[in-house]
Amino acid sequence: MTLDLPRIEARVAGLLAEYGIPGAAIGVLRDGQIAEFAVGVKDVETREPATTDTVFQCGSMTKTWTALAFMQLVDAGKVDLDAPVRACLPGFTVADPRVTAEVTPRQLLNHTNGIEEAYGDPGEDDDVLERMVANIADAPQVFPPGHTHGYSAALGYAILARILEVHDGARWDAIMRDRLFGPMGLTSTSSWREDVDESRAATGHLVRSLEEGPIVTPVDYLPRAFGPGGGVRSTVREVLAMAHVLLSEGTAPNGRRIVSAESVREMTRSRVPIPDPYTFGPQWALGLIVCDWHGETVYATDGSTIGQNARLRLLPDSDTAIALLTNGGPRDSFYRTVFNEILTGLGAATIPELPRPDPALTLDLSRYEGVYERPGTRFEVSAEAGKLHLTLFVDPMHAEFLGKPDRIRYELLPVSETHFLMPSPDPLEDPQTVAIYGFRNGAAQYLHTNCRVHPRAG
Repeated sequence: MTLDLPRIEARVAGLLAEYGIPGAAIGVLRDGQIAEFAVGVKDVETREPATTDTVFQCGSMTKTWTALAFMQLVDAGKVDLDAPVRACLPGFTVADPRVTAEVTPRQLLNHTNGIEEAYGDPGEDDDVLERMVANIADAPQVFPPGHTHGYSAALGYAILARILEVHDGARWDAIMRDRLFGPMGLTSTSSWREDVDESRAATGHLVRSLEEGPIVTPVDYLPRAFGPGGGVRSTVREVLAMAHVLLSEGTAPNGRRIVSAESVREMTRSRVPIPDPYTFGPQWALGLIVCDWHGETVYATDGSTIGQNARLRLLPDSDTAIALLTNGGPRDSFYRTVFNEILTGLGAATIPELPRPDPALTLDLSRYEGVYERPGTRFEVSAEAGKLHLTLFVDPMHAEFLGKPDRIRYELLPVSETHFLMPSPDPLEDPQTVAIYGFRNGAAQYLHTNCRVHPRAG
């Protein structure tokens, strides 16, 4: 591996200061060899340096770990990806009887199940997943199963984890330790906060302004309900151990087989389209996002908690993986800049830019106007003077803490008939892309951004 690590470290150090991110750990796996380094501090108050042994929260990157554990059941012939969930959880029930009878593990893995995250407060005890499944008996549908893609932050993977709990007769955190972390020889990775060595743990940070700089997050960790979808904590080297499993047809760096080669192929080849193909990639597989980097297929798995962020990219054609763990952000432009520095040094494909607006497009703006919402999130799309605007309604407590207004207005710049670029007036926010699609009776039915889908409400 030929990387100019001192130059890249210096570049990352400058970017951390520019973006208000306290620290980062970065690792590159190529042809079985690892290069890693850390820059900055793990806590702005203690000023302790971040190291390659610092443990970061991985957020939704956890879903890839969960998918690996679930595929072990598939390997053992205990679960059929396309059989109803009820075959494994006879008591599984949601509001729609047809969904109750027909939704499958594959639809949970690829986020096409459409079940609203209406699981209430299942608490913080060991039976949290059991309670989540019991609490969704009246959960409505955001969309019919298989109809579109809509990211499930916690519920979908909690149901998959509950299937594992019932099969193994154990609780989730023990299952992860026994099925994955132990066999892979990982000593710094865990799925339960009480198992983390606090002396090595990174502290999360938020940025309200670049002048103020990063401040310690008021939320130390996600609720336990997010365990199978966002609870893993790890080091950059041990994140790359997971990448090794996926790049090596199911084998860990210590030589142990974790899943079959067929399961890895299924995880990467079973795909559904993403309505907004620009934020991450055009397709979602089983626990992985599928990206197209200038014709090269790349797999991604990302995660964010309230103050920490994780990025992992797998480039099978060059047997390469790059991992980035930070205790601040997220800023998409930071990750892109860092990864492109590394990718260029490796002579690999780089990350495509976001699309440019098409000024020649003439759209009937009335087709997009309306309110699109889910519990806790509301968007209003309106037309004014021949331009389309999106208003985001921000939770008042969140807005007050971050010093933001409770309504933020963006202009939507057309890229196609269903896709828009959304620049931000806030220098702390990167441009985003939005899909508004699914036309019926002349009006769009869904708004999709940051992988989340929001149905028309009016």
